[in-house]
Amino acid sequence: MPDATVAIIGSGFGGIGMAVSLMRAGITDVVLLERAADLGGTWRDNSYPGAACDVPSHLYSFSFAPNPDWSRSFSPQPEIWKYLRRVAAEERVTGKVRFGEEVTSARWDPAARLWRVETTRSTLTARFLVSAAGPLSDPMIPDLPGLDTFAGTVFHSATWDHDYDLTGRNVAVIGTGASAIQFVPRIQPLVGQLTVFQRTPAWIMPRHDRQISRLERWLFRHLPPTQQIARAAIYCGREAYALGFVKNPAILHTAEAMALRHLQRQVADPDLLARLTPSYRMGCKRILLSNDYYPTLTQPNVSLVTEGIKEIREKSVLTSDGIAHHVDTLIFGTGFHVTDFPLARRIFGPDGVSLASRWSATPAQTAFRGTTTVGFPNLFVLTGPNTGLGHTSQVFMIEAQIRYVRGALIHARRLEADRIEVRPEAQAAYDRMVQRKMRKTVWVTGGCKSWYLDAEGRNVTLWPDFTWIYAWQARRFDPSNYDLATSLTSGTGAEYPATSRAR
Repeated sequence: MPDATVAIIGSGFGGIGMAVSLMRAGITDVVLLERAADLGGTWRDNSYPGAACDVPSHLYSFSFAPNPDWSRSFSPQPEIWKYLRRVAAEERVTGKVRFGEEVTSARWDPAARLWRVETTRSTLTARFLVSAAGPLSDPMIPDLPGLDTFAGTVFHSATWDHDYDLTGRNVAVIGTGASAIQFVPRIQPLVGQLTVFQRTPAWIMPRHDRQISRLERWLFRHLPPTQQIARAAIYCGREAYALGFVKNPAILHTAEAMALRHLQRQVADPDLLARLTPSYRMGCKRILLSNDYYPTLTQPNVSLVTEGIKEIREKSVLTSDGIAHHVDTLIFGTGFHVTDFPLARRIFGPDGVSLASRWSATPAQTAFRGTTTVGFPNLFVLTGPNTGLGHTSQVFMIEAQIRYVRGALIHARRLEADRIEVRPEAQAAYDRMVQRKMRKTVWVTGGCKSWYLDAEGRNVTLWPDFTWIYAWQARRFDPSNYDLATSLTSGTGAEYPATSRAR
């Protein structure tokens, strides 16, 4: 018998939500493997100054655990982390977490029909394996020539060095994405000189953030339907964005005009204005929200550099125009390993081939419902290929996947099955559907290169439709798309067939 029925890798939104769902369904033999000393995933790690969510609080939370006490319409990082820890404690998930156990390998044992998992501290076996590591788990630092020769301090926004005093420093920020536009305004008043290296300007919209009133919080606490209504209204408003992203990108012209007015109101210098104006369709790259990023770039101790970085030197950053920018601190706001999914290199199927190798051998990463993959029995991936979002709450998609995985495990338990694998024809048909939907989306036609795309330019990250359509498709487990097998004995002593097609 395995050490656990289900092993879950990660303890962020995906891991906690998966554990809660399984435990409520009576599958309590669950263990969560967490490499850090505390739970929380992305919202534990990204503690940089100004870190906050860009999806409204009441939607960026579990549907089964509403929080009436959000302080602002867009939650700051400490509140989200506190929320996750509270939910885990109240649902008795915390006691299921093994901290300090980073998964170094997970191998499917075809004879025993279970996963053999090795961590930095122990080994264990599990009948089913759920990856809830998430796409924003491993910071990406570009391979810049000479980086190893830099004599100053270097860190990524996701591993912020809070012990390092930035006061008076000459700081270089490399990257101008969702994290950078939050922390740049916070550190600018402290540093001596701030040099921001931008590769591509972003579309930035005003951030309509406000403090949630005491009356609103009282209503949410004492009249829960009011919070449900607020959540539904936010969901519908956000879902409307998909009309432009996936149905008709031309209608994004109105939003582009709003973003340009936002830029022009905050930046008067013609040269800076030109360098901050995107040349691609809005939505092609992630749309950012900020009220203070543009004004920060106009401050006397800030310079925006748009020339490419040629190399890093001991005390400077050399750009393609031959200018050496003197700095003593490098902060990377360069995002994460999303399309290359580092954990996939440590998950091995029955033939000893890693998930990363299997995905690289096909045209691109593919997974049925973004969750199960041919050749990897009893493996489920949360936030897998083409389940990311560019317009609304990722928690909504995570919960849809969680319901699907729970349904699969309940079905397997009912049949006493110990092996479940998606059928190749089902995965291939699903991928054709996803790619057909993807063809006209702004992420493919918008004229930019983004972290949504893999090395071949194929979008393997985002779901190309309304989220309610995905949730409807994944509303229940569909056993006709899977092969199930069992080597277990029923309560009557009758042996199940070695292999059977699920019905």
